[in-house]
Amino acid sequence: MEGSRLTGAAYAGVGTVLAGTSFAATSLLTRYPFLSGQTLRFAVGGLALVVVLLWMRARWPRPTARELGLLALLAATGLAGFNLAALEALRYSEPAALGVLVGCTPVLVALVGPFFVRRKPSAPIVGAAVIVVIGAAIVIGLGATTWLGLVFGLLTLLGETAFTVLAVPVLPRLGPVVVSTYVCLIAAVEMAVLSLLLEYPGFRVPTASEAWALLYLALAVTAVAFIAYYGGIQRIGAERASLFAGLIPVASAFAAPVVGTGHLGWPQVIGSVIVGAGITLGMATPSKPVAPEVAIA
Repeated sequence: MEGSRLTGAAYAGVGTVLAGTSFAATSLLTRYPFLSGQTLRFAVGGLALVVVLLWMRARWPRPTARELGLLALLAATGLAGFNLAALEALRYSEPAALGVLVGCTPVLVALVGPFFVRRKPSAPIVGAAVIVVIGAAIVIGLGATTWLGLVFGLLTLLGETAFTVLAVPVLPRLGPVVVSTYVCLIAAVEMAVLSLLLEYPGFRVPTASEAWALLYLALAVTAVAFIAYYGGIQRIGAERASLFAGLIPVASAFAAPVVGTGHLGWPQVIGSVIVGAGITLGMATPSKPVAPEVAIA
């Protein structure tokens, strides 16, 4: 595997594995107001990214009107919308059912993503995405749902897909760190408005364990994971980067026993192997070169 692709795979892998550990951290926040917690998460994550940009003395490109619109849409759908849809989906379906639906993201990105760069979908990558989805479904297991759970689950899937495909047009000029910073800060404002409208006066100071969980979500799962995942997209393209979404349930399955919220069994091990096989197949498939990397500094 060539160096740039290997680096991109490492970035996408790190980003999605960190995202997968979010479920374990979120399990410590079940009693904390949801919207308030998301507001704090994105605000702290966004401010941390601002500090990174200042420390790097990086050039901070001003987005055009079109880019700002895409960033706002990405924040509204891929961050705020995704979290709200997932919350509602879990009211009407079991977590496993939602996980299977969201696990279809690699297939949807493999089919839709190429149109953002005026290419046809790659049959081998679509096939690899199907293998990844099958493996992820085995890791998660199947769960019961209702028609409302299915509707909100599909909205969650669209939000997860938007998180990837809407970043494609803005990454070449703005770069992963700047894109991550903008979407975090915009999402923090959006979630703050929703929190005031729907949870006020529900905000309270988090307990020590809740504060650590929120800090982990803000820094590792948001700031670091976003930079890594978008850096992966910039190097290997959206379709291949999205294959690594199959690592989210794998990381969640392996992290759950650590915090005492689940167990690891043979289905999780077998499914993880299948996910790895699908990712390997997708990464080994020849393709046209992706757009050259654009520096942020």
